[in-house]
Amino acid sequence: MEMERSLYNKVFATSESSALPLRNEIEEQYKWDLSHIYSNEDLWEMDFKWVENNLINYNKFQGKLASSSKTLLECLSFDDNIGIKLERLHLYASLSKDSDMRDAKYQAMDDRVMNLYTKVSAASSFIKPEILDIPEDNIWQMINSLDELKTYKHLLEDLIRTKTHTLDKEKEELLALTGEITLTPYNTYSMLTNADFHFPKVLDDNGNELELSHTRYYTALYSKDRHYRENVFKNYLSTYKNFANTFSVLFNGNLKANIFYAKAKKYQSARESSLDKNNIPVSVYDKLIESANMNLTPLHRWASLKKKILNLDELHPYDVYVALFPTKSERKYSYEEAKEIVVQSLKVLGDEYLNNIKKAFDNRWIDVYETAAKRSGAYSSGTTFGMHPYVLLNWGGLLNDVFTLTHEMGHNMHSFYTGNNQPYPYANYTIFLAEVASTFNESLLLDFLIENSASKEEKLNLLEKYLNNITATFYRQTMFAEFEKLSYERTEGGEFLTSDSLCKMYSEMYQKYWGPEMVVDEEEKYTWARIPHFYYNFYVYQYATGFAASEILAQKVKRNGKSAVDKYLTFLKSGSSDYSINILKAAGVDMGSEDPVNATTKKMDKILDEIESLI
Repeated sequence: MEMERSLYNKVFATSESSALPLRNEIEEQYKWDLSHIYSNEDLWEMDFKWVENNLINYNKFQGKLASSSKTLLECLSFDDNIGIKLERLHLYASLSKDSDMRDAKYQAMDDRVMNLYTKVSAASSFIKPEILDIPEDNIWQMINSLDELKTYKHLLEDLIRTKTHTLDKEKEELLALTGEITLTPYNTYSMLTNADFHFPKVLDDNGNELELSHTRYYTALYSKDRHYRENVFKNYLSTYKNFANTFSVLFNGNLKANIFYAKAKKYQSARESSLDKNNIPVSVYDKLIESANMNLTPLHRWASLKKKILNLDELHPYDVYVALFPTKSERKYSYEEAKEIVVQSLKVLGDEYLNNIKKAFDNRWIDVYETAAKRSGAYSSGTTFGMHPYVLLNWGGLLNDVFTLTHEMGHNMHSFYTGNNQPYPYANYTIFLAEVASTFNESLLLDFLIENSASKEEKLNLLEKYLNNITATFYRQTMFAEFEKLSYERTEGGEFLTSDSLCKMYSEMYQKYWGPEMVVDEEEKYTWARIPHFYYNFYVYQYATGFAASEILAQKVKRNGKSAVDKYLTFLKSGSSDYSINILKAAGVDMGSEDPVNATTKKMDKILDEIESLI
């Protein structure tokens, strides 16, 4: 442990100096091993050429899918094989690019894969409309006449469900060809914020000059030095303010791309189009926002308590994350310590789950430390059939980073279990389910830390962390969802959203959610410009629904033991083999009811009561 601590101190000290460390300065064990995907790049090129050369074979099936069950099966199997290769190519290229976003070689590889995706989409665009031209009774006769086709039963059921939104072959092919173009707003945003941005330097809370970065911004907001927090907050967001017009153009470009697809597919709105992919009723989205707006009192109560305990005349956005109940010394966690804490917190899930977590830790599935031009934030790569998932971190050493680790490992295990238990057509899970396993892990970690707290001070600190989780993952993401909904509605109504109108919309919504105690600074109004999830097409609401669902599942696992654990592991293994709402219902959560949302807001009130009792 001493050697591990020494190594951590060395790396962390480097990461907090003025310049970020280079990738070659980080030890191999803390960088993901992409040779698991391709042992050398010649093999990547071979797979790339295989996909390119085989595109012509789609022609063998065009116009013939109704001819026999065998032909339909051969076409679907061939399309699967193309998809498997393509996903592996993309995994390697995207992870390589994210390791150092200045590296033109991997930018080019990633661009080549995106171009290949477009070609595959165009070449295979006849499949869905041609299947939908087959009378429905004939489709089921074909499926029932060949056992191998039964694998595709749910896939075909879902395709038939969306028949009214599937165009003819020529139109589907034309839409597929636009794919690369409509990614331009997000790709530009990502390159601008991760590679080209130069954030200013500030003096840290120890008086040392520090070059700001995405990770350092988040870390600074937890500092007890209010002047330092304010300075970082204003300097960081002023960088976005300086490019506000550029960001508003990119933001509008993304909205218009998704609206274009929705109109082309005959949907009433971009939101309906996005949610329909996973068969989620628009009413679920509306109910989330409506329920949150009816239950803002706990968040307003939390803001008032923060202001009182911090003894502030005014509460500002840069005061939101600082600890009200700090421990005597703000502990820094080494990555090695964090891994052990995560494993201990997940013991309730049993040896099989723990062994798989350890496999990820021990075999370089994870890229740990922030380095120059590495992609910011954290993510798990998702399910790539036949390949384990990877995790990107930018370790800062705070308790929040421990939660990020368990969050991403929740995603990682979801992908791992799905990939190992589902055939390729279902070897992924929908966005609606994506945040359940991650926030489930966070809930277990927090319960574990609270149960093992050694003092009243530590318990208060962890209860505060619980409230911050509810604030950030439920309320904040619902606020983002409401902002996104309003942005699309105004754009669909013919309005161009200028940077000023976006700032006004965002600040008013921020004020509504946090209540009268909050003073919304000028810089906070530009937060809309830095949120990458606004380019993900109605993604953020699922953080909130996933959080609410995971709270119920975590309590069931702790209360009911093995029977609930078995249901939860079945949930992880289910992939997209059924509709998302049905998969959650089988695990024990009915997202069609108000119970998950109400349980979350009631829990926040209960925790506030406990904190007030303790202090």
